[in-house]
Amino acid sequence: MPSDRPSDPFADRRAARGGGRRATRRQGGRTTRQSTRVDPRPEVEVELEVGPVAHGGHCVARYDGRVVFVRHTLPGERVRARVTEGGEAAKFWRADAVEILEASPDRVPSVWPEAGPGGVGGGELAHVALDAQRRWKRDVLAEQLRRLGKVDLDELDLQVEVEGLPGDDERGGLGYRTRVDLVADGTGRAGMHRFRSHDVVALDGMPLATEDVAELAAREKVFTRTWRAGTRIELVAPVGSAPVLLVDGEPWRSGSPDQRPNARRSVTERVVLDGQQHEYRVAAGGFWQVHREAPATLTRAVLDGVGDVDGARVLDLYSGAGLFTTPLATAVGAAGSVVAVEGDERAVRDARRNAHGLDRVELHHGAVEQVLADDPTGADVVVLDPPRVGAGRAVVETIASRQPSRVVYVACDPAALARDVSYLAGHGYGLASLRAFDLFPHTHHFEAVAVLTR
Repeated sequence: MPSDRPSDPFADRRAARGGGRRATRRQGGRTTRQSTRVDPRPEVEVELEVGPVAHGGHCVARYDGRVVFVRHTLPGERVRARVTEGGEAAKFWRADAVEILEASPDRVPSVWPEAGPGGVGGGELAHVALDAQRRWKRDVLAEQLRRLGKVDLDELDLQVEVEGLPGDDERGGLGYRTRVDLVADGTGRAGMHRFRSHDVVALDGMPLATEDVAELAAREKVFTRTWRAGTRIELVAPVGSAPVLLVDGEPWRSGSPDQRPNARRSVTERVVLDGQQHEYRVAAGGFWQVHREAPATLTRAVLDGVGDVDGARVLDLYSGAGLFTTPLATAVGAAGSVVAVEGDERAVRDARRNAHGLDRVELHHGAVEQVLADDPTGADVVVLDPPRVGAGRAVVETIASRQPSRVVYVACDPAALARDVSYLAGHGYGLASLRAFDLFPHTHHFEAVAVLTR
């Protein structure tokens, strides 16, 4: 009697082990010999009914009761997927949808085919309509807050939508990156790493890059010249400022290393808020938001989140090169103060330059929890923009001990945000408002600004 269970794609491997023999399998009209070892990149393909989205740029499906995380698909689709990681002992599998049997109405032709199955990371939603990408991210944010933060946005009556940034709809979500990192493959061609791999996929261009980045790449022949294998190539082109090309961390100009004593290693970033321009000098290889509109968008959201802080003491944690520090210094006025803390030495050097002459700003270099432990002074408001791993329990406890009236949390990972929201809840802080921004179209990444009060 035939079984209604899906066929087991790894059955031949189990049989091979149990019988002490190697098994053969027909694939693509030819017979291949299978190893008894579970290959981390097996050639197995399975048919899947795709379920909901999950954090990380994939959807969830099930195969014979096992969870399969599938990329390059959409909820509700039926696909043929190639297993990229898995085996009979694996708790879950990873797979790429390589054939769409029933398509979602939100599917569009990929704007970046090189980021498709087997391709580079960094464009995993390139096959999804832009408005559907934002719904995808909203669903992930709500699910992470509900599961990890024990917060239901509907119960709090927080109607959160992932907001697009100016110009993105007109450009179809392309041409927004002012910074692009590349690496040379074994033949010397510039490209990017394959998803979850050290292998490099050579590229002819990068559609997420701004026109200025593309012009810099063309002028320096980045995609057409032959580099030494493994060379790191950084293209940096701030809006309204001269671009910089770094090769293995060193400035280049006109196709060769720039040996001039005044060779540029930094760039100027400008952010306009309420008619006032804030200017930042930032190391070209240092951290800065990559979306051309992100610095102004996030700073505006942070200033809205802190509210009236005239005369207040504000902690600016994980302050980087001072993106929020100098506008906060304006907001607190002559009677207030801003204490900025950053662990990266290069970023602190940039911040000291950018905050030069602002007596109301204190800059500290060191781990956030250590710096705050050495200075137990209270705070009226705390702003924090931690790395992807989040702030963590120790930092949250240190923040809570300062008893600020509100915490404004800028998050680049919804899971870390949800976890830290739960920690803050344990100290009496509740989610008062939440905004999310599509700072990285065609990827699963986005940022959120949460305001918590007690």
